[in-house]
Amino acid sequence: MGDMFRSEQMVLAQLFIQPEAAYFAISELGESGIVQFRDLNENVNVFQRKFVNEVRRCDEMERKLRYIEAEVKKDNVAIPDQSELPKAPNPREIIDLEAHLEKTEGDIKELSESAVNLKSNYLELIELKQVLEKTQAFFNEQDEANGLDSAHKALINDESHNVSIRGRLGFVAGVINRERVPGFERMLWRISRGNVFLRQVEIEKPLEDPATGNQLYKTVFVAFFQGEQLKTRIKKVCAGYHASLYACPSSLQERNEMLKGVCTRLEDLNLVLNQTQDHRQRVLVSVAKELQNWSVMVSKMKAIYHTLNFFNMDVTKKCLIGECWVSSKDIPIVQKALSDGSSACGSSIPSFLNVINTNEDPPTFNRTNKFTRGFQNLIDSYGVASYREANPALYTIITFPFLFAVMFGDVGHAMIMALFGGYLVISEKKIMAKRSNNEIFNIFFAGRYIILLMGLFSMYTGFVYNDIFSKSMNLFGSSWFVQFNKEQALELDERDLDPRYDYTGTPYFIGMDPAWQLAKNKIIFLNSYKMKLSIIFGVVHMIFGVCVSVVNFVHFRKYSSIFLEFLPQILLLCFLFLWMVVMMFMKWIIYSADLGKPVELGTSCAPNVLIYFINMMLFKATESPEGCKDYMFEGQQTVQQILVFLSLACIPVLLLGKPLYIKCTRKSKPHVRSNGDVNQGMELGEYPEAQQNAAATSHEDEEEEEPMSEIFIHQAIHTIEYVLSTISHTASYLRLWALSLAHAQLSEVLWSMLFRMGLTNSSYVGAITAFVFFAAWAAFTIAILVTMEGLSAFLHTLRLHWVEFMSKFYAGLGYPFQPFSFKAILEEENAPEE
Repeated sequence: MGDMFRSEQMVLAQLFIQPEAAYFAISELGESGIVQFRDLNENVNVFQRKFVNEVRRCDEMERKLRYIEAEVKKDNVAIPDQSELPKAPNPREIIDLEAHLEKTEGDIKELSESAVNLKSNYLELIELKQVLEKTQAFFNEQDEANGLDSAHKALINDESHNVSIRGRLGFVAGVINRERVPGFERMLWRISRGNVFLRQVEIEKPLEDPATGNQLYKTVFVAFFQGEQLKTRIKKVCAGYHASLYACPSSLQERNEMLKGVCTRLEDLNLVLNQTQDHRQRVLVSVAKELQNWSVMVSKMKAIYHTLNFFNMDVTKKCLIGECWVSSKDIPIVQKALSDGSSACGSSIPSFLNVINTNEDPPTFNRTNKFTRGFQNLIDSYGVASYREANPALYTIITFPFLFAVMFGDVGHAMIMALFGGYLVISEKKIMAKRSNNEIFNIFFAGRYIILLMGLFSMYTGFVYNDIFSKSMNLFGSSWFVQFNKEQALELDERDLDPRYDYTGTPYFIGMDPAWQLAKNKIIFLNSYKMKLSIIFGVVHMIFGVCVSVVNFVHFRKYSSIFLEFLPQILLLCFLFLWMVVMMFMKWIIYSADLGKPVELGTSCAPNVLIYFINMMLFKATESPEGCKDYMFEGQQTVQQILVFLSLACIPVLLLGKPLYIKCTRKSKPHVRSNGDVNQGMELGEYPEAQQNAAATSHEDEEEEEPMSEIFIHQAIHTIEYVLSTISHTASYLRLWALSLAHAQLSEVLWSMLFRMGLTNSSYVGAITAFVFFAAWAAFTIAILVTMEGLSAFLHTLRLHWVEFMSKFYAGLGYPFQPFSFKAILEEENAPEE
């Protein structure tokens, strides 16, 4: 947990690696995922880098893997998940893997091409069979239409043999796609001027496209015509509409013989197709077992060569030089990875690491685990912390679920949320193994520990509010009692209880007394109670945020800011709003309904703290009713005036303190003017590099000095923003009261308007109606009161942290540490595409 207090200390390291050991060393660093490499070849074209050919080889292997994976998924072959992912292959294994992938791709392509050819022949035979079967009905209809017996036919044929030859109709039979039939029919009518007789019938079962596997709906047609010229035109139209033409004999006997031959060939071809498919299935199943391992190995190999392109070659071309950001705690791990890489390739020359000094801002690295990662993501969504800045995620682990619970205080609803979060936490390994593509579920799963804590904290606040599904629990016995009998109680619809007579004087053990559930002034009491709580929590939360800024000032050695920024800010906040909180506690302690106290200290004389605060800011005297004191103690008005004057005195310190301090410190620094070096670089000093570095540093400091006018403007903006935000942010915490009251009232309305209706009927029908209304009440409770109200309270809590709390000390101007990690690369590749 100490690592979350602030980001880790980062160093810029130079890696000197032998070329033969570079691949193995980068592979070890990728497995550990602790270094972020810098590109030293930003000005070099991508195609001119040293390892571009290796990257292209990896791209080609990825293309082959995509083709193999597509074929595997096309045949619905399951790809098993590997429990242990392989490491990056060594250079010798790369050649074998490349050859194996090429052979596998060739085998699958050959099988696919042979399957397509066989399916094409099978499709042609199916279409021919359909043509032979469907056209038989057309020829039978023609024979019946003639209505001539065989003797009459022979007589006519003998007498007019030449005429029948000249007048005999020809025909063309084939198959065409069903959606092209209307256009095909119109085109035939146009080219023949209505002299083509077209008969068609649909094929009931869809056929399979050999190339794509899609279903094809086709129609068998026969076009009768007369003349060779018309026959040529019809064939051209069929070619234009991609219709398949088949030779169909005119005699019945020849058609039957051809049909028998086609059926025999179909049976043989079907047997060959099944054997081919079985062989293809066996090949794809064996490939699917290794497909994930191959993909991981190629991805790691490509990432290694892509990272090696960031390196520079030294002058002698015997060493690769790279730069990377690494945590100071992880330097021994990097050194071990370098030594392991050298030993893996058998290199006698060791690789080493050298830490270099730089003025560049390092990346921000907050080491997290599965519990703290969700809270850190909430902070990083607002802005990544500046380097070594105090990390709000550490405090958010407690404050976030607590402020959420103040708005979501209901034991029943919180129990549902806690059970859901607990289920996600317990089943996290099983859920992570499934790799769900549901984006909404993945968001909930990523915040499973946040949901669990929000549910547990809300159960506590719900217990304090004594609220469970809008009802109360009487666990410790109510402190209120009634002093009349049953008959007297039935005569009165409502009766006001006087705390002087109907209250035992001993408060309820913890939280709200259950008697308030039946009180007609319940909302009025809860309004005052929760509104004061929200102000108290808000002021404490903001004071804590201002105090955290001291941690940053001390760490960055800005000790002047402690006196010129922190003290005026904290005093301004305490003199005004912390004093209002103090008056609330004073009111609760001084005034009560105890009969033993004077009348001026009774509940009727209890003052309004908000009126006190407003009059305090306006320098007005507070007037109380007759018989009551104007103030809670003697000299309160004087104290309040002093506090207002002191708070106003803090504003000039905020406005002018820091700019004047900067101006004075700049004047006190000696400013040396120089016309240049006398030696002009001709004589070498004792430490020439150190002098040059010092000169460069002083030159950078002079360039980075901000003009005083801008400093005054920025400080004025910061002062105005802080003074105004103390009021607006305090009022913003009233959302704790508003959402808590709204949630309780909505829950009560849902109970009384829906579920209570099912309990009014005392007959047998009432059992059924109670069951139905309970189901509806449970559905609305989960959908509205748990899900929607929970999301609403979550967003308001997020705003309170981002704006009201973090603005007091958090700059958020850093950039994240993105290490070279095989795990992160593989997760990004497996992420579902939008």
